[in-house]
Parts: sequence; C-alpha cells; structure tokens
Amino acid sequence: MNRAGLRIRPKKVEFWKMRKRLEPTHEYGNFRLRYGHPLPFGASHVPEGINFSVYSKHATACTLVLFERGAEKPLAEIPFPPEFKLGDVFAMIVYDLEHGQIEYGYRFDGPKEERSGLIFDQKNICLDPYAQEIGGRDVWLKRPGREEIFPHRGRIPREEYDWGHDRPLLLPSKDLIIYEMHVRGFTRHPSSKVKYPGTFAGMMEKIPYLQELGVNCVELMPIFEFDEWENPRTNPTTGEQLCNYWGYSTVGFFAPKSGYAARGHMGGQLVELKELIRALHDAKISVILDVVFNHTAEGGNGGPVISFKGIDNKTYYMLNPDGSYVNYSGCGNTVNCNHPVVRGFVLDCLRYWAAEYHIDGFRFDLASVLGRGPDGTPLHNPPLLEALAYDPVLSHCELIAEAWDAGGLYQVGSFPSYGRWSEWNGKFRDCARRFLRGDQGTVGEMVQRIMGSPDLYQHGERSPQSSINFITCHDGFTLLDLFSYSQKYNLENGENNADGANENLSWNCGVEGPTNDASIKRLRLQLRKNAIALLMMSQGIPMIYMGDECGRTQRGNNNAYCHDAEWNWFDWSLCEIEREMLEFTKKMIAFRKAHPVLRATQWLTGRDLVCSGYPDISWHGVLPWKPDWSYHSQSLAFMLCGRHARRYGDNGNFLYAAFNSWREDLDFYLPVLPRGMKWHLFVDTSKEYPDDIIEPGQEVPLSNQKKRRVRARSCIILVGK
Repeated sequence: MNRAGLRIRPKKVEFWKMRKRLEPTHEYGNFRLRYGHPLPFGASHVPEGINFSVYSKHATACTLVLFERGAEKPLAEIPFPPEFKLGDVFAMIVYDLEHGQIEYGYRFDGPKEERSGLIFDQKNICLDPYAQEIGGRDVWLKRPGREEIFPHRGRIPREEYDWGHDRPLLLPSKDLIIYEMHVRGFTRHPSSKVKYPGTFAGMMEKIPYLQELGVNCVELMPIFEFDEWENPRTNPTTGEQLCNYWGYSTVGFFAPKSGYAARGHMGGQLVELKELIRALHDAKISVILDVVFNHTAEGGNGGPVISFKGIDNKTYYMLNPDGSYVNYSGCGNTVNCNHPVVRGFVLDCLRYWAAEYHIDGFRFDLASVLGRGPDGTPLHNPPLLEALAYDPVLSHCELIAEAWDAGGLYQVGSFPSYGRWSEWNGKFRDCARRFLRGDQGTVGEMVQRIMGSPDLYQHGERSPQSSINFITCHDGFTLLDLFSYSQKYNLENGENNADGANENLSWNCGVEGPTNDASIKRLRLQLRKNAIALLMMSQGIPMIYMGDECGRTQRGNNNAYCHDAEWNWFDWSLCEIEREMLEFTKKMIAFRKAHPVLRATQWLTGRDLVCSGYPDISWHGVLPWKPDWSYHSQSLAFMLCGRHARRYGDNGNFLYAAFNSWREDLDFYLPVLPRGMKWHLFVDTSKEYPDDIIEPGQEVPLSNQKKRRVRARSCIILVGK
C-alpha cells in the first residue's frame, strides 16, 4: 500500500519469465537442450523453453517427437540422452520452441514380451498422458486422414486464463439439484437457435434456461478429449456411420474435448470451457464432471496404441498372467488404478481440473473398478479412494461414485466412503420405477428410499446426502420412454439389439411406443409428474436427466451412446409442446428449495425430538397414522414436520404427500394439524394444467380438511400452514 492507504497492484509478469534462465548443456542438431525437471510431469514452461517429463518404468530409451502444428511428418526427433533420465523419469528442457505452433509425442524403446505385458515398439508415437491440449480431432466429426502416423497430438497451451475472483461455488451438498447433460446434445438441435450449436459457447447461451428451471448443478457427461470416430459400426437401418457420441472412452485426461468448442479448430477449447464454467458460477450453478478412469480408448488386445500401452503397458493396465487385458470395465481394458504411479496420475488429473478449471466435483464412471486390487479382489481400504477422500486440494469437491462395474461388483450402500463419497443410488432408481408402475411388494422399500436410504447409508460418517437419487440418467430410457416402452429398441446401434439393459422396469401404459390415444398420453404425463414429485420429495440429492423436464424421447433406445442425430439432441420446441411438464418440474424444484425439511442433513428418526407434538416424519395409509406396508399395498403417504427443521430456516409448515399407484381411486383421511393450521393443496397430478400444481407459497386451502381423494395412479402434495 502507499501512504494514502491505496493498494497498488503490481504489473503482471508471467512467473516463468521472472525466473533466471538456465543455460543449455547439450545440443542436438539445431536444438539446444538441458537437463530437465522430473516434476511436474508433462510439458511445462520454463524460461525461454519447454520442460518435457514423462514416466516409464520399463522403457530403455525415449525420443521426443516434435511436429509443426498440423504437419504430417515430424519436424524433429530428439532422443533423451541417458543422463537426462532420473529414476524412471525422462526429463529434458528444449529451448526456443514456439509454444502454440508445436505438437509433440514420444517414441519408446524397450523389451517386447507380450506374455509379460511389455509391448514396446518404436514405430508408435505416443501421446503424453499429461497433455493439456490435444490436436487431431479439432472439429467434431471431421473425417480424419486414412493413415495418420500420430492421430492425437499433445500441444502446449499458449496462455494463462484470468479467472478474476471466480472460485468453486462450495454449494452445500444438501441443496444440490443436479442436471445431468450432454454438452453437444444440449444445443446441437436447430431449434436451440444459439450462435454455435453443440459447443461450450452454445451451452453458455442457455444458462438462463437452467436458471429458470431451477437446477443449481450441472453434471457434464465426458468432456475429456475422446475420439468420436472410434466406433466402426454403421446404422443397419440407415447405413449412416455411427460414432462415439457420449465420450466414455478417454484419449487425454487433462485436455478438454476440442470438438466441443466453437474455437476448437483454433486451439480455443481451454479458454472457451473456462468461460463457460465462469458463467455458470456467476449464475450460481456448480459444475460436476463425469470422469472415466476405469478404462481408456486403447481397448483390449488388438486395440490401438495411443498412449499408456506404448509408454508402459504393464504399469497402467491390469493384465492376466498371459499378458491379455483384464476387462472389469466391459470396454476391453481396466486401468490399474491402485498402482502407486497410476494413483498419482489420477490425483494429478483431478487436482488439475479443480485448480485450473475451478471444477466443483466429479462423478466417477464404474467407480467400483477403482477399488479392485491387482488380482481383481475388492480392497477393504482402496488406496486411491482413500487418497481422493483426504486430498487437500479436492477437500471441497463433490465425489460421486457409480458404485458398480461391468465385472459384477455392486457396491451401492457399501462403497468405501471415508465420510466423503456419495453414490448414484441405483436402488432408489429401481424401487421408484417399480413403485410408480404399480408393482406389489415395493412400498416397504420405498419408505427407505424416501428417507435417503438409511438402510444403505446410516453407518459411519454418512448422511442422507450420500444418496444421489435418480429415476433416469444417460444409461437407459428417458422419463417419457420409461412410460412409453416395455422393451428396448436398440437395433440402430448395430449390435443386434444385444446392447443396453434388458430389464428396464418400464411400462408402456397399454400401447407400445407413440400413440394418439388421449387417455394413454394423459396417463403417461401423470406418471412422469409422479416421478418428479417423488424425486423432489425424497431426502438425499436429486438428479434429473437432460430433457426429462419436457418430454425428450430416444424412441425406445436405452443405450443411445453412438447416435449424433437430431432425435438424440435436445429439441427446444418441446419447451412449448410440453409446457405442462416443464412448468410442473420448475415448480417442484422451487418447492424443494422453499422447504429445508426436504433437505435434512441428519437422519429422520420418526420421533418428536423438538417437542412439536409430531415426529419429524410420520407414515400413513388411507387412514392417518396407519401405514399399509404389506406386500399387496400400492399406496403410500407420509408427513414431514417443518418445526424439526427450523434451525435450517424452515417456516415450520407441515408437508404431506400421498402416492396412489393403484388402478383405482383411494380416499386418504388426513392427519389433524395443530390448532390454527389448515391443509393447502400444492400438487394433484390427476388434474390438468394449470390446476395440477400451484406456485409455491400460493397453495389453496382444502375445502375438506378431513380427507382427500387421490385418483388412480396419481399423487397429491399438501402444505399445512
């Protein structure tokens, strides 16, 4: 500060320019070189040069391969002198490189003993696992060259990004309402009317929609660099080339998908993604990334050599005794996540995204793979999961596990949590689907799911927020399809309808697929509303899938991973066509936000702990205080006492919800409220728009305070105030 007390901002100088230059010690052709720094791994700036560092335990030699940007043939190949290797790390500084104009990779030499998992071959140019920018797929679905000697190329980012005062939002977990979405599919449809459809920039234009919907967290399906061209199949119906649309097949873990950026062809994907995240944070929307560490795009035996296979196959992958790949991922290979070096790689990656991109959390695809030991046995104390839970950089990030894998390991409720991990609650999904379609024997379990699944999570340091509640997600049917199809229709995937789950717990309401029958369409809409109401009235963290708020369909395809097609994009005209469903979803989200009693951080007990005269949660049937949890029951009612949540800002109102999944109407007699309070109607899904749901806070008093008829396959929500 100066004498007047004003803070003086120093002139910004890039840190690497402030450091004293180290003089070259070696030369190779026209290149001046120096001993490198083994850490950090990857390519990093040093004064007037670039430090290249790469690990390989089993390689005997390494060569840095440099390309001019976009060139077919290398500009130079520089062997690492033997003295440039420290331990198992090859490290070298190369001076006078133009940062934005250079692409790079590595050739490795070493033993070739396939039964031992050693498959070194100097003809392969390998992508740096730590590359922060990757070229080669700069424009979405631009056809690659037939013979690319190096299809995925590491690049060195040119500039820093000024975040200003932006930081991760640190929204309380209890308040999250997650919106799972596909970046390209969100705005690619012509009806989106954005300037750059299918991109980070396009998504930025739709932030007001997310705000209006009321969600405060987006979970982005994979945005790490992947190869959309890796799918060799064609659509047997149309003959069109299929692609890797979802991106669950990572090529580069530190690099954002350039094909998702309007400026990707100019190397602008890093800045564009950061601008999107900053804009979402300005809108008070946090960002969770769906990350895939269980396998890579290199596949199994016969798969391409892109990075790990050529660098140190034996370290990075789990192998059988004959050198073949263990396949707990269902995608050909399994990353050896509990090897100390690989564990360090995962930690470095997530720290990078948290620090450099201000990411608020991560959802781990097939996370049970991450807890398997070298022989595939589930570890009691998996070192990677423990390290992530206690990492100081990630300490405020949401950590969400898909708590199963393709090898048959199912850990919903038993995933090692260390008081930090939450889980996609597949048991909530399955029970809710069965209950909503009217299956018998579901009411007793639904009680547990509504309370946040204490039967699964009420142990250790876990809370209701351990449960990520969802009824639909990218895997499986959309919400509309859930009540429109009784079987899957995946023939267009080119796998003879063998892919995707066979048991979807769905119901077509009497007609398979689209129909003009008004009564069936009305029933399907009613069931969708019931689903959103059940989701928002349950303890835990709710998650909805992109487009379910306005009737998006995948035409019965429950595994639409390979279709970059108009029917698989978000059709924005549905916001008008399905206005009734959209408005219902908005108001249910607003209602959840308005009532802290729906977002308890401690387990509900069914007891009166605050002397209110009522338990925190009570269960009812058609008669108050007499729940019917028998096998044949298909209805359920519960009441929440808001006085138990006044310390969280609740106004002390009571909430009552009754769900009737039976095919006939039922009369529910209502619990008596404290003197001076009345029941007010918020939701009746049997009614047509706009009487199906009331603006939160403007609920209408019931004319009959003693009972309410709940129509067949509908639900009501009341507010006692």
